[in-house]
Amino acid sequence: MFPYDPALLAALQIVPQTVPDVVQILEAIQAACADGDGLKWFNGLYLQVTQAVRERVNSAGFSNPAWIAALDVEFAGFYFAAIASSLADRPTPGCWQAVFDQRSQPAIARIQFALAGMNAHINHDLPQAVVATCRNTGISPQHDDTHYNDFTALNSTLDSLIEAAKVELNVRLLGDALPPVTHLEDTLAAWSVSAAREAAWNNAELLWHLADAPPISSAFLDTLDGLTALAGKTLLVPVP
Repeated sequence: MFPYDPALLAALQIVPQTVPDVVQILEAIQAACADGDGLKWFNGLYLQVTQAVRERVNSAGFSNPAWIAALDVEFAGFYFAAIASSLADRPTPGCWQAVFDQRSQPAIARIQFALAGMNAHINHDLPQAVVATCRNTGISPQHDDTHYNDFTALNSTLDSLIEAAKVELNVRLLGDALPPVTHLEDTLAAWSVSAAREAAWNNAELLWHLADAPPISSAFLDTLDGLTALAGKTLLVPVP
Protein backbone atom coordinates (compact mmCIF):
# COMPACT_ATOMS: atom_id res chain seq x y z
CA MET A 1 0.00 0.00 0.00
CA PHE A 2 1.05 3.58 -0.67
CA PRO A 3 -0.16 6.52 1.44
CA TYR A 4 -1.90 8.06 -1.59
CA ASP A 5 -3.87 4.93 -2.50
CA PRO A 6 -7.11 6.45 -1.13
CA ALA A 7 -6.63 9.35 -3.57
CA LEU A 8 -6.24 6.85 -6.41
CA LEU A 9 -9.41 5.11 -5.33
CA ALA A 10 -11.25 8.44 -5.25
CA ALA A 11 -10.08 9.31 -8.78
CA LEU A 12 -11.46 6.00 -9.99
CA GLN A 13 -14.99 6.80 -8.84
CA ILE A 14 -15.48 8.75 -12.07
CA VAL A 15 -16.96 6.59 -14.83
CA PRO A 16 -15.41 7.73 -18.12
CA GLN A 17 -17.76 8.43 -21.01
CA THR A 18 -15.28 9.84 -23.54
CA VAL A 19 -11.61 9.52 -24.46
CA PRO A 20 -10.87 12.90 -22.78
CA ASP A 21 -12.43 11.47 -19.61
CA VAL A 22 -10.02 8.53 -19.81
CA VAL A 23 -7.09 10.91 -20.28
CA GLN A 24 -8.21 12.93 -17.25
CA ILE A 25 -8.32 9.87 -15.00
CA LEU A 26 -4.95 8.62 -16.24
CA GLU A 27 -3.47 12.06 -15.58
CA ALA A 28 -4.87 12.02 -12.04
CA ILE A 29 -3.29 8.60 -11.40
CA GLN A 30 -0.01 9.77 -12.88
CA ALA A 31 0.07 12.91 -10.75
CA ALA A 32 -0.60 10.92 -7.58
CA CYS A 33 1.97 8.14 -8.08
CA ALA A 34 5.52 8.42 -6.79
CA ASP A 35 8.53 7.34 -8.85
CA GLY A 36 8.92 4.37 -6.52
CA ASP A 37 5.52 3.01 -7.54
CA GLY A 38 5.65 0.56 -10.43
CA LEU A 39 2.08 1.50 -11.36
CA LYS A 40 3.32 4.92 -12.43
CA TRP A 41 5.43 3.51 -15.25
CA PHE A 42 2.66 1.50 -16.87
CA ASN A 43 0.17 4.29 -16.33
CA GLY A 44 2.49 6.82 -17.94
CA LEU A 45 2.92 4.67 -21.03
CA TYR A 46 -0.82 4.03 -21.21
CA LEU A 47 -1.45 7.76 -20.91
CA GLN A 48 0.80 8.39 -23.93
CA VAL A 49 -1.07 5.72 -25.90
CA THR A 50 -4.45 7.20 -25.00
CA GLN A 51 -3.32 10.72 -25.90
CA ALA A 52 -2.23 9.37 -29.30
CA VAL A 53 -5.63 7.73 -29.77
CA ARG A 54 -7.38 10.99 -28.82
CA GLU A 55 -5.34 12.96 -31.36
CA ARG A 56 -6.04 10.49 -34.12
CA VAL A 57 -9.75 10.33 -33.32
CA ASN A 58 -9.96 14.13 -33.34
CA SER A 59 -8.18 14.32 -36.69
CA ALA A 60 -10.48 11.69 -38.26
CA GLY A 61 -7.53 9.36 -38.64
CA PHE A 62 -9.75 6.25 -38.60
CA SER A 63 -12.45 4.98 -40.92
CA ASN A 64 -14.79 4.84 -37.92
CA PRO A 65 -13.37 7.12 -35.21
CA ALA A 66 -16.51 6.83 -33.07
CA TRP A 67 -16.03 3.08 -32.80
CA ILE A 68 -12.36 3.40 -31.85
CA ALA A 69 -13.29 6.02 -29.24
CA ALA A 70 -15.95 3.71 -27.79
CA LEU A 71 -13.41 0.87 -27.67
CA ASP A 72 -10.86 3.12 -25.96
CA VAL A 73 -13.33 4.01 -23.19
CA GLU A 74 -14.49 0.41 -22.75
CA PHE A 75 -10.90 -0.81 -22.67
CA ALA A 76 -9.78 1.71 -20.06
CA GLY A 77 -12.64 0.66 -17.82
CA PHE A 78 -11.04 -2.75 -17.28
CA TYR A 79 -7.79 -1.14 -16.05
CA PHE A 80 -9.60 1.27 -13.76
CA ALA A 81 -11.78 -1.52 -12.37
CA ALA A 82 -8.69 -3.67 -11.67
CA ILE A 83 -7.00 -0.90 -9.68
CA ALA A 84 -10.19 -0.13 -7.76
CA SER A 85 -10.88 -3.76 -6.90
CA SER A 86 -7.30 -4.35 -5.76
CA LEU A 87 -7.19 -1.21 -3.61
CA ALA A 88 -10.51 -2.17 -2.05
CA ASP A 89 -9.31 -5.75 -1.37
CA ARG A 90 -11.90 -7.22 -3.71
CA PRO A 91 -11.24 -10.10 -6.14
CA THR A 92 -8.96 -8.87 -8.91
CA PRO A 93 -7.81 -10.59 -12.12
CA GLY A 94 -4.64 -12.50 -11.35
CA CYS A 95 -2.79 -10.88 -14.24
CA TRP A 96 -3.32 -7.44 -12.70
CA GLN A 97 -2.69 -8.56 -9.14
CA ALA A 98 0.69 -9.88 -10.30
CA VAL A 99 1.58 -6.29 -11.22
CA PHE A 100 0.07 -4.65 -8.13
CA ASP A 101 1.82 -7.08 -5.78
CA GLN A 102 5.21 -5.88 -7.04
CA ARG A 103 4.50 -2.13 -7.12
CA SER A 104 7.23 -1.22 -4.63
CA GLN A 105 10.00 -3.67 -5.57
CA PRO A 106 13.11 -1.56 -6.30
CA ALA A 107 15.05 -4.33 -8.09
CA ILE A 108 12.50 -4.36 -10.94
CA ALA A 109 13.05 -2.02 -13.87
CA ARG A 110 10.50 0.62 -14.85
CA ILE A 111 10.16 -0.89 -18.31
CA GLN A 112 9.26 -4.23 -16.73
CA PHE A 113 6.29 -2.62 -14.98
CA ALA A 114 5.28 -0.86 -18.18
CA LEU A 115 5.28 -4.07 -20.21
CA ALA A 116 3.73 -6.20 -17.48
CA GLY A 117 0.84 -3.74 -17.40
CA MET A 118 0.57 -3.85 -21.18
CA ASN A 119 0.59 -7.64 -20.99
CA ALA A 120 -2.34 -7.69 -18.55
CA HIS A 121 -4.30 -4.98 -20.33
CA ILE A 122 -3.90 -6.28 -23.88
CA ASN A 123 -3.91 -10.04 -23.40
CA HIS A 124 -6.65 -10.18 -20.76
CA ASP A 125 -8.72 -6.99 -21.03
CA LEU A 126 -8.65 -6.14 -24.73
CA PRO A 127 -10.55 -9.21 -26.03
CA GLN A 128 -13.35 -8.48 -23.56
CA ALA A 129 -13.37 -4.79 -24.46
CA VAL A 130 -13.63 -5.61 -28.18
CA VAL A 131 -16.57 -7.94 -27.55
CA ALA A 132 -18.36 -5.41 -25.35
CA THR A 133 -17.84 -2.60 -27.88
CA CYS A 134 -19.04 -4.77 -30.75
CA ARG A 135 -22.12 -5.75 -28.77
CA ASN A 136 -22.88 -2.12 -27.91
CA THR A 137 -22.48 -0.97 -31.51
CA GLY A 138 -24.34 -3.84 -33.16
CA ILE A 139 -21.48 -5.46 -35.07
CA SER A 140 -19.48 -8.67 -34.74
CA PRO A 141 -15.67 -8.83 -34.53
CA GLN A 142 -14.18 -10.17 -37.72
CA HIS A 143 -10.93 -9.87 -39.59
CA ASP A 144 -10.48 -7.53 -42.54
CA ASP A 145 -13.49 -5.30 -41.95
CA THR A 146 -13.10 -1.56 -41.29
CA HIS A 147 -13.19 -1.99 -37.50
CA TYR A 148 -10.37 -4.53 -37.54
CA ASN A 149 -8.40 -2.32 -39.92
CA ASP A 150 -8.83 0.66 -37.58
CA PHE A 151 -7.82 -1.57 -34.67
CA THR A 152 -4.58 -2.63 -36.36
CA ALA A 153 -3.87 0.89 -37.64
CA LEU A 154 -2.76 1.75 -34.10
CA ASN A 155 -0.02 -0.89 -34.07
CA SER A 156 2.70 1.29 -35.59
CA THR A 157 2.01 4.09 -33.08
CA LEU A 158 2.08 1.65 -30.18
CA ASP A 159 5.27 0.03 -31.45
CA SER A 160 7.03 3.40 -31.62
CA LEU A 161 5.91 4.40 -28.12
CA ILE A 162 7.03 1.09 -26.64
CA GLU A 163 10.39 1.20 -28.40
CA ALA A 164 10.96 4.67 -26.94
CA ALA A 165 9.89 3.41 -23.50
CA LYS A 166 12.40 0.55 -23.71
CA VAL A 167 15.14 3.19 -23.83
CA GLU A 168 13.69 5.78 -21.45
CA LEU A 169 12.53 3.35 -18.75
CA ASN A 170 15.50 0.99 -18.83
CA VAL A 171 16.48 1.78 -15.22
CA ARG A 172 15.48 0.31 -11.88
CA LEU A 173 12.29 1.47 -10.22
CA LEU A 174 14.01 4.26 -8.25
CA GLY A 175 16.02 5.40 -11.27
CA ASP A 176 19.39 3.78 -10.59
CA ALA A 177 21.25 2.14 -13.46
CA LEU A 178 20.90 -1.52 -14.38
CA PRO A 179 23.89 -3.85 -14.75
CA PRO A 180 25.48 -3.74 -18.23
CA VAL A 181 24.33 -7.28 -19.02
CA THR A 182 21.08 -8.78 -17.70
CA HIS A 183 18.34 -11.18 -18.74
CA LEU A 184 16.13 -8.15 -19.37
CA GLU A 185 17.21 -7.62 -22.98
CA ASP A 186 15.95 -11.06 -23.99
CA THR A 187 12.71 -10.56 -22.08
CA LEU A 188 12.01 -7.22 -23.76
CA ALA A 189 12.90 -8.52 -27.20
CA ALA A 190 10.44 -11.39 -26.86
CA TRP A 191 7.42 -9.15 -26.19
CA SER A 192 5.57 -7.70 -29.18
CA VAL A 193 2.59 -5.37 -28.84
CA SER A 194 1.45 -6.09 -32.40
CA ALA A 195 1.44 -9.84 -31.79
CA ALA A 196 -0.38 -9.37 -28.47
CA ARG A 197 -3.06 -7.20 -30.09
CA GLU A 198 -3.56 -9.70 -32.92
CA ALA A 199 -4.00 -12.47 -30.37
CA ALA A 200 -6.46 -10.26 -28.48
CA TRP A 201 -8.59 -9.78 -31.59
CA ASN A 202 -8.53 -13.53 -32.28
CA ASN A 203 -9.63 -14.17 -28.70
CA ALA A 204 -12.38 -11.60 -29.06
CA GLU A 205 -13.75 -13.51 -32.04
CA LEU A 206 -13.61 -16.71 -30.02
CA LEU A 207 -15.40 -15.11 -27.07
CA TRP A 208 -18.03 -13.77 -29.44
CA HIS A 209 -18.80 -17.28 -30.67
CA LEU A 210 -18.89 -18.56 -27.09
CA ALA A 211 -21.59 -16.09 -26.06
CA ASP A 212 -24.22 -18.85 -26.01
CA ALA A 213 -22.04 -21.06 -23.81
CA PRO A 214 -21.37 -19.04 -20.63
CA PRO A 215 -19.63 -21.85 -18.70
CA ILE A 216 -17.16 -22.39 -21.54
CA SER A 217 -16.66 -18.66 -21.99
CA SER A 218 -16.01 -18.24 -18.27
CA ALA A 219 -13.55 -21.13 -18.24
CA PHE A 220 -11.76 -19.64 -21.24
CA LEU A 221 -11.41 -16.28 -19.47
CA ASP A 222 -10.10 -17.98 -16.34
CA THR A 223 -7.49 -19.78 -18.42
CA LEU A 224 -6.60 -16.55 -20.25
CA ASP A 225 -6.15 -14.77 -16.93
CA GLY A 226 -3.92 -17.55 -15.63
CA LEU A 227 -1.70 -17.55 -18.71
CA THR A 228 -1.50 -13.77 -18.74
CA ALA A 229 -0.61 -13.74 -15.03
CA LEU A 230 2.18 -16.24 -15.69
CA ALA A 231 3.55 -14.05 -18.48
CA GLY A 232 3.33 -11.03 -16.19
CA LYS A 233 5.29 -12.74 -13.44
CA THR A 234 7.95 -13.65 -16.01
CA LEU A 235 8.16 -10.03 -17.13
CA LEU A 236 8.55 -8.93 -13.50
CA VAL A 237 11.45 -11.17 -12.49
CA PRO A 238 13.81 -8.79 -10.60
CA VAL A 239 16.99 -7.79 -12.35
CA PRO A 240 20.04 -9.11 -10.40
